[in-house]
Amino acid sequence: MARYVDLHPDNPQPRLISQVVDLLHADGLIAYPTDSCYALGCRLGNKEGIDRIREIRSLGAEHHFTLICRDFAQFGQFVHVSNALFRLVKAATPGGYTFILPATKEVPRRLLHPRKKTVGVRIPDHVVTQALLAELGEPLLSSTLLLPDESEPLTQGWEIKERLDHVVDAVIDSGECGATPTTVIDCSQGEPEILRRGTGDPSLFE
Repeated sequence: MARYVDLHPDNPQPRLISQVVDLLHADGLIAYPTDSCYALGCRLGNKEGIDRIREIRSLGAEHHFTLICRDFAQFGQFVHVSNALFRLVKAATPGGYTFILPATKEVPRRLLHPRKKTVGVRIPDHVVTQALLAELGEPLLSSTLLLPDESEPLTQGWEIKERLDHVVDAVIDSGECGATPTTVIDCSQGEPEILRRGTGDPSLFE
């Protein structure tokens, strides 16, 4: 059974944050809220966790996983950002955007798009997510909690607990969460290309 963790949305309890991070360090898989919608997350080196996310979501080999980063310093360790793109990306973060960018050698090979060697990255504007990232000290490997054959992500912690009780290790609840995934911008070819319109204003990249 998954653990249900009720966190305050503005002042998440440090003791509970530490317990969730301990679970992540022990290769656990969590469902957690972000500034766009709920996501599945695990530690970067958690190979079993990656496989579990693929299984829960029925994902193919070409799915772009996302690295949820705390700040730009962390962001820059895992992807290459050209000077021309840097200002655009910085102006849109933190917020509801995911950027597809060429990965550095810090990113495990199994996370990369098999042909493009790219990965998704983003910096969320969400108190609870930021608290988890600060305690974890590394990015969360993540994927939107959108189940197969469903058009919208799950938004309620209690419902996620009911439906995914035996396939995740913890469900984090900090109140109401949105139902719109991030806006996805492919920056891997130089010129930004909008792949999905979501919470972030796409006009910045048009």
